[in-house]
Amino acid sequence: MAKEVAGIIKLQIKGGAANPSPPVGPALGSKGVNIMQFCKAFNARTQELVGKVLPVVITVYADKSFDFIVKQPPVAIQLLEAAKVKSGSAEPHVKKVGSISWNQVKEIAEVKMSDLNCFTLESAMRMVAGTARSMGITITGDSPFN
Repeated sequence: MAKEVAGIIKLQIKGGAANPSPPVGPALGSKGVNIMQFCKAFNARTQELVGKVLPVVITVYADKSFDFIVKQPPVAIQLLEAAKVKSGSAEPHVKKVGSISWNQVKEIAEVKMSDLNCFTLESAMRMVAGTARSMGITITGDSPFN
């Protein structure tokens, strides 16, 4: 028989760096979860992604046990790394902060495909391109779509 779900918590934590300080501690503590048990499990599972911000969805059950799913880093963070810039533009339609190629867009789309709500690589690439546009990052080269 399935366990009764008491709540779902969504957080963004750096890989391998979960600790009981905010935002992790208060979010888990309010649901009665053993914070150190989560931190140890999360850090063990994300050792290869140390330093990258990772979205995590924690399902807390009525008996205070939990499961969690670690997703791929957000598209915006991957775009900033690819363009080698610190942040997006405050005025993306006026001031551009960097540029990436369509090949980089394709790589990001392939990595993030499992978390996006689309079925084809082309639609995933369009989503990544839209995020880049809204951050003030230009995409160089000819568009693969026509």
